[in-house]
Amino acid sequence: MSGDGDFQPRVLAFLCHWCSYAGADLAGISRLQYPPNVRVVRVPCSGAVNPLWILKALQRGVDGVLVSGCHPGDCHYLAGNYVARRRLALLKDLLDYVGMEPGRVSFSWVSAAEGQKFAQIIREVTETVRALGPGRKLVKEVATDD
Repeated sequence: MSGDGDFQPRVLAFLCHWCSYAGADLAGISRLQYPPNVRVVRVPCSGAVNPLWILKALQRGVDGVLVSGCHPGDCHYLAGNYVARRRLALLKDLLDYVGMEPGRVSFSWVSAAEGQKFAQIIREVTETVRALGPGRKLVKEVATDD
């Protein structure tokens, strides 16, 4: 199915309130075109993103995850973006160890004034995940009470 043009990946984006979310808002206000496949979760700081949230999203069938924060040195919480970068590096190593394809989890820096950059990152992440196909490596089947 990865070669199928009908596949529309589901991407979850954790965006820091101060910079990346504002950059996404600027992209929307500027009417910049980017894929609508992304669902945004606004967090106070990229450093607040728990790696377990990313694993849970992948377990529940999200095809890709983006974590985006302030540029180095511009974090409103001083070092939260550095904490996020370290956590994501460790998580990527873990995902690589369990056989997850590189590209399913991404990290970026976007400031409030970079709406164009945000739109470009969303396009790149979506295309990378689309090329990988549906993320089924960690998907956990959930029984329903129907």
